[in-house]
Amino acid sequence: MTTGDIALPVAVDRYLRHVAIERGLSANTLQAYRRDLAAYVDLLGSRGVGSPRAISEADVAAFATALRTRPENPLTAASMARMLSSVRGFHRFLLLEGLVDTDAAADTAPPKLGLRLPKALSIEQVEALLAATDGDDTQSLRDKALLELLYATGARVSEAVSLDVDDVIEGDVVRLFGKGGKQRIVPVGSYARAALDAYLVRARPILSVRGAATGALFLGMRGARVSRQNAWLIIRAAAERAQLGVEVSPHTLRHSFATHLLAGGADVRVVQELLGHSSVATTQLYTMVTADTLRDMYTTAHPRAR
Repeated sequence: MTTGDIALPVAVDRYLRHVAIERGLSANTLQAYRRDLAAYVDLLGSRGVGSPRAISEADVAAFATALRTRPENPLTAASMARMLSSVRGFHRFLLLEGLVDTDAAADTAPPKLGLRLPKALSIEQVEALLAATDGDDTQSLRDKALLELLYATGARVSEAVSLDVDDVIEGDVVRLFGKGGKQRIVPVGSYARAALDAYLVRARPILSVRGAATGALFLGMRGARVSRQNAWLIIRAAAERAQLGVEVSPHTLRHSFATHLLAGGADVRVVQELLGHSSVATTQLYTMVTADTLRDMYTTAHPRAR
């Protein structure tokens, strides 16, 4: 290590503090950055590289090759692109801070990603999924409220489980906290309001006495806040009971919310605001889904379409 140089782990910590402050990244995003860069530092260490100034373009290329050729648990193109993006951002920071003289990752191109269109359920499938949570017992009331809220607001699962009771404002709107702690207010439809009211009056009081006092909106059967993993299990169990015949992920209701709004004539920028997307380009993916659906219906129904 040359005079004035610093160790790689120190440089990584500086970078993570920088992006946390400058970009307001969420804890989950910061953890992903840390994992990506830990893998990068491990590979550099195996090549005898211990400081930023010692990194060469060949070292960055070796990391990219290792990602493409790992024999176990091969990465998707999206995962490789994300990891290389973390590395490129790290190297830009090193150059900006004067810790290196050149950007060794400047010429490293991420893999090309195919257009990934979100998978949405039909309205009938959503109704079947929600119906699968019908019931008057405590758990069913909780599950119904959670799934109705997810579909009514398009909230990410992480946003929904992070809600406190006070974030449901007069039953008509909900205050969601998205990536980077950005806040948005989203209306809650009548079905979700009814499900939330039933849960808050008849189920949550029972759950709340089973654990330590918490303001969390959605509680598990032992009284603690529902985790993202538990929410995923709730959704999967409902999908299995509904026998939809399609894979349902934690994001499925969010995708369905956006697709159904656009199909019903909602403006793409309104949907962008409701979803909390920083760029309208992300929201416009859903317009392509809607266009594909219309094209399929036209081809099937029009007598001179084929």
